[in-house]
Amino acid sequence: MPEPDDQALLERAREGDAEALEGLLRRYQPRIYRFGMKMCRDADVAEDVVQDTLLAMVRTLPGFRGEASVSTWLYTIARSFCIKKRRRRKFAPVAELSLESDRPAAAAALPDSAPAPDRLVEDHETRDALEAALASLSTPHREVLVLRDVEGLTAAEVAEVTGLSVDAVKSRLHRARAAVRSRLAPVLGLPRAPRPAAGGCPDIVSLFSRHLEGDIDGAVCAEMERHIAACAACRSACDSLKATLGLCRSVPAPEVPARLQESIRRGLRELLARG
Repeated sequence: MPEPDDQALLERAREGDAEALEGLLRRYQPRIYRFGMKMCRDADVAEDVVQDTLLAMVRTLPGFRGEASVSTWLYTIARSFCIKKRRRRKFAPVAELSLESDRPAAAAALPDSAPAPDRLVEDHETRDALEAALASLSTPHREVLVLRDVEGLTAAEVAEVTGLSVDAVKSRLHRARAAVRSRLAPVLGLPRAPRPAAGGCPDIVSLFSRHLEGDIDGAVCAEMERHIAACAACRSACDSLKATLGLCRSVPAPEVPARLQESIRRGLRELLARG
């Protein structure tokens, strides 16, 4: 039997169906926890964010009329809690790097998903490199990349969560993707940046990112494909961007600690008892 979609669970939960509410919690606990880990860079703060977000979901459930998707609604709540935590500076890094910086950033320790033994070292190195690359981004650039390429929201949904225009989201996204690709290219065994051909090369990474968002027309796309076919350096750059996005999309949702799950359920029971 297929799993009910978000909207079906939402409607049932709003009618007081405890099983549907539990289904929403199970579905979104890991995803909101992953978002909190990526944005807050601190496990304790991420735990606060996921608990605050899910309890806020329960409190505001009666008033939610579905103008946005459930995921957009919850990421918007989670983002607001991340911003509040950031303002308190409890988790602020010593120095947040800009997109222009080439200084390394320390990788955050995430729960291991136990890969096969023959891939263990490679997977750890690649995962650590991805974490360092994400950590090197400024917060505004990191959040659009995490929401779009890790959490899988559309650019329009990211715009709704962040309050930006779609164009602004895409502008930040292209720069963030290029920066992460540049940092990961050596780990993937590819050049950090394409070497210009004799006639000069376009900004192929940005162009290909725009292509992935459907923002270049057929003629430009055809010209890009011809150039990539003839230019090994640009072909390599596009391959490394595709590999980078594949890594982002394969980031596992960390296991939510059992004590945190129980704390959320306890808070939920208290809320329902008061209601």
